[in-house]
Amino acid sequence: MIGILGGTFDPIHFGHLRPALEVQQHLGLERVHFVPCHVPPHRASPGTSGEDRLAMVERAVAGVEGFVADRRELDRTGPSYTVDTLLTFRRELGDDVPLVLIMGMDAFAGLSSWHRWETLFELAHVAVSHRPGSPASQDLGDGPGGAVTDDPAVLRASPAGRVYFQPVTQLDISATAIRAQLREGASPRFLLPGAVERYIQERGLYRSAAGNPTT
Repeated sequence: MIGILGGTFDPIHFGHLRPALEVQQHLGLERVHFVPCHVPPHRASPGTSGEDRLAMVERAVAGVEGFVADRRELDRTGPSYTVDTLLTFRRELGDDVPLVLIMGMDAFAGLSSWHRWETLFELAHVAVSHRPGSPASQDLGDGPGGAVTDDPAVLRASPAGRVYFQPVTQLDISATAIRAQLREGASPRFLLPGAVERYIQERGLYRSAAGNPTT
């Protein structure tokens, strides 16, 4: 199975990385592709270039087995619709490889507002990471779009169409807060990987008040 985690990653931080690792380990994902968004459909564009955000992802995942920085959305014009991204994976990997789209509970709750959201379940499973003890499959039932399962083997047995809820260690870290700290001259240490912090300092990122709030 192949995992896919999209986001602006402006910057990438441990709140992205730790849940992704736990989903990878629990589901036995061969790889997790971190896909920086080029033109976000649901929010203002990041104030940081795609190349800088990709470079930070590359540094964050370097040396982590199975973690991959993936630039495919940066090379595409127009809005970065997830359905289009999944279609590129299908063209590369074929119709039979199980794909797992990883997202948080907030994103899942708003999934019906996504472009061609029903088609997502024709292309991939959805793994929803959530805080332990929060409402999950037993409260939400089936949907939107897919039948809920609590068995990773069910995901491995088919290429798409299921929803899986995974409790993870959710760290209360936001990219918005990190950018604010950097603008104020505070250190973001222990919120993101050291290699990402060094890149930010070398490039002088987030020093001005410009830029848009993203997580």
